[in-house]
Amino acid sequence: MHSDVFRFSGDQVSTILAKGKERTLLRGNAVIQSDNTRITAKEIEIYGKDFQFAKCSGEVTAWDSEKKILITCESLTYDRVEKVIVASGNAYMEDRKNEMIVRGERLENRDKEDLAIIQIGVRILKKDLSARAEYVRYKRDVDILELSGLPQVFWKKDQYRAARITLNLKTDEITLAGDVEGSIVSKPEKKTDGE
Repeated sequence: MHSDVFRFSGDQVSTILAKGKERTLLRGNAVIQSDNTRITAKEIEIYGKDFQFAKCSGEVTAWDSEKKILITCESLTYDRVEKVIVASGNAYMEDRKNEMIVRGERLENRDKEDLAIIQIGVRILKKDLSARAEYVRYKRDVDILELSGLPQVFWKKDQYRAARITLNLKTDEITLAGDVEGSIVSKPEKKTDGE
């Protein structure tokens, strides 16, 4: 097991050292860095044993350099031991490995499970694909998106609706379950000179 180097900085730093109430508040250009994760915000409060937890607010940006994931939001909590980020308020995730953007009101990124859960007004954008739903589970290790809550998928010019939709990003396979609807736009056949 390697030791995690945890760094933090800010324009203004105040610390409470009372045993059991240890807290550090970073204000202005606040930055925390833990392993591959770097978080910046207007204000970050770090607390808990060995500063395990961080509460971030104001123009929050989190970057995972190993997984190439960028998250921005209004407020964020981070558990650096469990490697869980919970972003809320205009949560935006850019998965640069899969060239995909996901937006929602709340986003939970569980690094150890390679899982992201996005909720409320979710929008997904990827080349040739856009989708919307109220609840999305994104299993990054297997490149699977599970959509529920009035999900709709737009693939090129085709449109799909169902109670649940599963997308395989590796194979471009779409699985629809319950109350399935779809509309597929076929390309017009080219006329030959003889017609």
